[in-house]
Amino acid sequence: MNKSNRNQIFTLKGFYLLTFFGVGSLTPLLSVYLSEVAHLSGSQIGTIMSIGPIVMIFFQPLWGMVSDKTNRPTLVLGITTFLAGVFALGYLPVGNYIGFFLVAFLVAVFQSAIIPVSDSISLKYTSKVGYDYGNIRLYGSLGFGLAVFLMGRFSEGAIGPTIIFYSFFACLVIAAFISIGFPKEKATVKLDLKAGIKELFKIKRFLLFLAVTFLVFGPNLANNTYFGLFVEDSGGTYAGIGLAFLIAVLSEVPFMRLAGNWINRFGLLTVALLAGAASLIRWLFYFTEPSLWLVYGSSVMQGLAIGLFIPAGLQYIRDITPAHITATAVTIYSAIGNGLGNWFSTFVGGFVMENFSIYAVYLFFALLSFIGVLLCFVLMKEEKNQTIAYVKASS
Repeated sequence: MNKSNRNQIFTLKGFYLLTFFGVGSLTPLLSVYLSEVAHLSGSQIGTIMSIGPIVMIFFQPLWGMVSDKTNRPTLVLGITTFLAGVFALGYLPVGNYIGFFLVAFLVAVFQSAIIPVSDSISLKYTSKVGYDYGNIRLYGSLGFGLAVFLMGRFSEGAIGPTIIFYSFFACLVIAAFISIGFPKEKATVKLDLKAGIKELFKIKRFLLFLAVTFLVFGPNLANNTYFGLFVEDSGGTYAGIGLAFLIAVLSEVPFMRLAGNWINRFGLLTVALLAGAASLIRWLFYFTEPSLWLVYGSSVMQGLAIGLFIPAGLQYIRDITPAHITATAVTIYSAIGNGLGNWFSTFVGGFVMENFSIYAVYLFFALLSFIGVLLCFVLMKEEKNQTIAYVKASS
């Protein structure tokens, strides 16, 4: 790899580190801020925290179309990253539910462009130069984990919890300027969503796995909203919340590295099933109101759940869909897991917390994961039946 390529890779790593540091500063601790400082109810917190996922469903395709139409994804990425950071400062002067709701909506609109546009640029560039995209994406996990850990400690300092907004702003503004140096790649492939969706909805395995993703991956993402409140209720401070998130997020890295070998050895659905089972066990354990130190120790199960499910899920979607609609399939898969599943788990979780407790939220997550695990077995049986049918047809 020549010096120019190394510089581009370094720029991409820096962007992921900063943007995820910004997101890690805000998202996990915002729910605690809304509870402790703004004194909002559980349902209000759940509604505000669920805005991002639901906005993502509608605005991610829009930003993709804007990038395709202008053929300037780097410019789109820079502008949206900058504006997301600026609008986050709007949290500081507001003090009521409506104000927080509007600010969260504005931040989500522009933040929803960051990951899909940066991923499309990074994936195409790394494919061209023969570099592993995962080695870039790991910097995102590192940034997220470090952010929650550091912001948890700084929130107890002189500045107080408002530092999460300043950190988000600073990181995204700097990242916006860094994106100027991105490789000049085209945006994502233009998708015929209407035709693609019609064809995909005829694939039974695809629909079943979307349901698994909704039920297993959705609660794992919603956990970013409620985990801070859970640690706090277990006796943890802001610093303790940061430590728990650091352990959880960094545990994803080794499992992401192991995922490829495990997939080759045991199969995609078996690995996805293992991830779902790990989620189920973790949520049930949290429902039992464990001690704080046991919460810290069990945080490593996030690596087993998310670190395995992300690569296995994406590869399974690619394997079961025809090549000409794979891009459409990945778009829908992302919208269901990152968007709809995350929104549903976060939104309903808020009402569960308000009417019962934070521990009941994890019982709700466990119920969803249990259904997801059952559907994994159904999907494995469907795969077996299709294999038998194929063998009979070939003989």
